[in-house]
Amino acid sequence: MALTSYVEGMDIMNQHHIWTRLSEMRDAAALIEIDHLTWDQDNTPAEKIEWDSREQFLQSCPPGSQIVAGIGEDICGYIGFKPPTPLPSNRHVLELNIAIHPAYQRQGIGRVLMEALLQLAAEQGVRKLSLRVLASNPGAIAFYQSCGFVEQGRLVDEFWINGAYVDDILMWRKV
Repeated sequence: MALTSYVEGMDIMNQHHIWTRLSEMRDAAALIEIDHLTWDQDNTPAEKIEWDSREQFLQSCPPGSQIVAGIGEDICGYIGFKPPTPLPSNRHVLELNIAIHPAYQRQGIGRVLMEALLQLAAEQGVRKLSLRVLASNPGAIAFYQSCGFVEQGRLVDEFWINGAYVDDILMWRKV
């Protein structure tokens, strides 16, 4: 499926044009850097997401499995999506993850990415989006709630992070 731009938007703070498209092979280095800069012990139980190689990244995140957003020539963030299981009975659901480069956070890019995913999901007949977020990440929880996600479950004391037990919150929204 070719996607040049699902949703376009404006960077609220600086009034820059935000573009979106499906990820491509050429995006790997930028997406690996975003993962390196974004994920840490405050927002993932893995403490840090590190890719051993470009090949490892591309096996886990093949082209087309993410929508990337950018301003000008810069890739500023992505939203990844995949069915939660390989079961045909579960194909109507997409599980998502999102990361925005720290230099571009709080500029509307996450919202543009979410709108692009909602449009793509609707076109593919997806009915439900789901995600997991740590209870220790109130900023992400608030963002997801502002995008229409609600809590559908909670794995209490699921992770031991920074000397404390942290709940894993399961959220969802209808497409």
